[in-house]
Amino acid sequence: MTSRDTAEPHRASTPLELFFDLTFVVAVAQAGSRLVHSLADGHPGHGIFGYLFVFFAIWWAWVNFTWFASAYDCDDPLYRVATLVQITGVLVLAAGVPRAFDNSDYAVAIVGYLIMRVALTFQWLRAAHDETDPAARRTALRYAAGLVLVQIGWVVLLLLPDASWKWGFVPLAIAEMAVPAIAERHHTTAWHPHHIAERYGLFTIIMLGESVSAATIAIQTALDDEAALDELLPIAAGGLLIVFAAYWIYFAVPIHDFLASNRQAFLWGYGHYVIFGSAASIGAGLEVAVEQAVGEAHISRMAASASVTIPTALFLLTTYALHSRHHKNGLAQQSLLPTAAVLVLLCTFLGAAAVPTAGAVAALTVAMGIVLSARQGEGDVRPRTGRRAEG
Repeated sequence: MTSRDTAEPHRASTPLELFFDLTFVVAVAQAGSRLVHSLADGHPGHGIFGYLFVFFAIWWAWVNFTWFASAYDCDDPLYRVATLVQITGVLVLAAGVPRAFDNSDYAVAIVGYLIMRVALTFQWLRAAHDETDPAARRTALRYAAGLVLVQIGWVVLLLLPDASWKWGFVPLAIAEMAVPAIAERHHTTAWHPHHIAERYGLFTIIMLGESVSAATIAIQTALDDEAALDELLPIAAGGLLIVFAAYWIYFAVPIHDFLASNRQAFLWGYGHYVIFGSAASIGAGLEVAVEQAVGEAHISRMAASASVTIPTALFLLTTYALHSRHHKNGLAQQSLLPTAAVLVLLCTFLGAAAVPTAGAVAALTVAMGIVLSARQGEGDVRPRTGRRAEG
């Protein structure tokens, strides 16, 4: 297990990585389901904060594996077994999501993390043992030490009174995200820009899949409840337009050329917490809108609409900040997605037309983007890149 070539041609996600991603569907679905119930019952504070905490745990577990695999995936039997152990930890984490969300009981989730961390720490120690470059070896050892120290922090927090989570979660989350920056301060691991871009793109599709599922539920509910058919079908149509537009916008431009250094890549990668979270919560919002339309939610129509428009606007803005702005020239192109985000938020006040109108805005944003790109000309659009940092 030695560093892979950062310029390796035709680097693509492996079946094992795709299998690893698949296990996160369960965890994300659990978090989304709890968010729907909290919002529909009129408890937005508990639902949103619970979702942010739980989704951080899900997202960060995926990030840890993805960046390690990009640098050290040797795909031998020992590597596969360690990855399967990590998958087991993900499933335990998913099983603990309902308790964490509903009762602030994080014991099962922490056990899941502990299982994942044992396997990942072993992987880093193995990389340190096999590395021939002393600088790379020290980086791997710092990663292993950082994982162990932060995991000890989570276990200690678990043993303290429940109120400690309110104060302990944020510092430990910051410590988690600081580990890569500290570990790679003097030497950059051999992550592959094309591979990382593809991995993040695939996980974005999984998150959008949660919204496709919600739109399907809206259509099914409309067919079963003919009395609400005139309200549910527009919600389903608007939801699908939002999801289709989100896919189109995210994949409209390549991003791997921008990932030229750790500074750029880490900011881009950490920012995907908002992209992933908002993409998944669009689906939760659609379910809330459906429940409100059939009279099962204890919230106003405006609140139900906001559960769709707010995450949609967040997705548009964050995708612009991390992706699109690096490929845009001129005021019209640069202002398109921010303007669309504002218009989507304004759709919140349109009553029953809120979701379908937000979908129409998203679709028109894609159409305007195509027109502006055609006028600009493909040859004139260049991403701003930098040289890949050397260790």
